[in-house]
Amino acid sequence: MVRLNPLNRRPDREQAYGADMSRQQREAIRQLRESSPLDLGGAVHEQRVLFEQVLSHHAVPEDVIVTEARYDTVSGLLVELADQPSAGTVLYFHGGAYVLGSARSSLGIVADLARRSHTRVITIDYRLAPEHPAPAATDDAVRAYRALIASGVDARRVVVAGESAGGGIALGLLAALSSAGDPMPAAALLFSPWVDLTLSGDSMTTRAEADFIVNRTALERRVRDYVGDGSRAEQHSPLFADLRDLPATLIQVGSHEVLLDDSTRLAARLVAADVSVTLDVTAEATHVFQSFAASWDEADAAMTRAGTFVRTALAP
Repeated sequence: MVRLNPLNRRPDREQAYGADMSRQQREAIRQLRESSPLDLGGAVHEQRVLFEQVLSHHAVPEDVIVTEARYDTVSGLLVELADQPSAGTVLYFHGGAYVLGSARSSLGIVADLARRSHTRVITIDYRLAPEHPAPAATDDAVRAYRALIASGVDARRVVVAGESAGGGIALGLLAALSSAGDPMPAAALLFSPWVDLTLSGDSMTTRAEADFIVNRTALERRVRDYVGDGSRAEQHSPLFADLRDLPATLIQVGSHEVLLDDSTRLAARLVAADVSVTLDVTAEATHVFQSFAASWDEADAAMTRAGTFVRTALAP
């Protein structure tokens, strides 16, 4: 299923007002990003501090409980809703181009997902490059998933999810599980997944001016950090893995992303592998726009659809 969410899906006056409001909200986010010192392609140790600071403005709601957790050798955070039964578990992988971010930096979007999907969410601190190059992140994902299942959690009550590089890690995890014959989770949820480290998608060029979050130059530097020799980029790109026998997948992406073609090509490859997939494209949205759900109507609607997808996948 392919879902396109253009801004003009409202009748007459309501349509014009809604589109104008969405443009104002998007422009406010663009200005916020342009005023930020964060540089995705900058020096790793400096940008890690800034990345945490920028994402710390996403407050965790009072009805969300956060506790430290450990799965085999992989640490993370367990995010649960107070006084509400859980419909299942989401295993989540944060973004940050394989070199930035942490379980804690993902708490804003993770807490939002937990509330909308009525699940508990485990967000993982996988090892980061360049200190830990490929395939360290995917190895940690596999280790954490297997430890979760070994603890007694039914794989059919688990959804694997991730944003940006975390979406790539989630897809790499699924491919590894399928290859090894491990029990598969119920579904996968991918926000703006970065799955092609060769950067070969046409949108790297066609969406370059529209995307005010991510740019090719920054991604090229992060690819070198993660895989070293560029000849290894395809080897560690889950887009080119064997995608047969994967669970139902929801891909959400914005039409203004340089990584748009990562999602469209992934959807096509999943269809070719007979995997049930929904490609949910929000017009004029940029990278991981769902993280702005509190201030952008289109992002709020996308997060609602994501929560519904997870609840449906986990329904008895």
